[in-house]
Amino acid sequence: MPTSAKTQPENPPQLRSITSFVRREGRITPAQKKALAQLWPRYGISLGAEPMDLEAIFNRKAERILEIGFGNGDSLVEQARAAPEKDFLGIEVHRPGVGHLLLRLEAEGVDNIRVICDDAWKVLQHHLPEQSLQGVQIFFPDPWPKKRHHKRRLIQPPFVDLLWHKLKPDGWVHLATDWQNYAAQMMAVLSQHPGFGNLAGEGRFAQGPGERPSTKFERRGQQRGYQVWDLKLKKLLENSFCK
Repeated sequence: MPTSAKTQPENPPQLRSITSFVRREGRITPAQKKALAQLWPRYGISLGAEPMDLEAIFNRKAERILEIGFGNGDSLVEQARAAPEKDFLGIEVHRPGVGHLLLRLEAEGVDNIRVICDDAWKVLQHHLPEQSLQGVQIFFPDPWPKKRHHKRRLIQPPFVDLLWHKLKPDGWVHLATDWQNYAAQMMAVLSQHPGFGNLAGEGRFAQGPGERPSTKFERRGQQRGYQVWDLKLKKLLENSFCK
C-alpha cells in the first residue's frame, strides 16, 4: 500500500515483485547476437551485488532518465540524440530488441545510453540507488488485456511506491498506453498515491505526447484506430502531500 506523509519510510519496502512480462525471444538475427556478445561490455550493465554507481558508469554527473521496456530502442536513441547533456538508462528483457539497440548505438556513436537486460522490478528494488533518477518513462507496457491477468500489469501501487523512492525530489513519471482499460487503471493508481501530482490536473490525461517520440507499437496501434493516453506526474515531497 502507498504510505502516508507521516509514515513515509527512509528506505523502500522489500516488496514481492510482479511478473509483468513473458520472455518472447522471437527471431534474433546473427547481427543482434554478435552485438550482444561484442558490444555489451561497452553499453550494457551487468548487475552485481551492490547498487549501481551511475556516475562511474556514465563517467559524469548528469540528469538521468530511465525507460522501462524500450522495445527495439529506436525512440530511446531519438531522445538521447536530442539531449546529449542527459544520460539514459534502458531496461528491456527481450534480447532481439537489446541487440537492435546496441547496433544503433555503435553505428550512430550515441554514448549517453546504457542498457540493462533484466526484470525492472529487480533492478529498481535491488540495484538502483535512492533518488538517482530525474525521470521514469514507461511507454506501452504489456496491457495484459484479459481480466484474469490484470494482476500482472506493471502499474500497481507497490511498483509506484518503488518509483517514488528512486526519483529525485523534483522527479517525474511519464506513462503511455493505447488500452483504455489500462489507462483507467493507471490513472486510478497514480491518483490515489500521495507521493505524486498530476501535471495535467486531477483526473486528467496529458494533452498529447509532448516530447515523447512516437514508438513502433504506437504507430501500429494508430493504424488499427487505437487512441493513446499519456499520463505525466511529478514527485511530491513529504511536506507537500495533501492526501
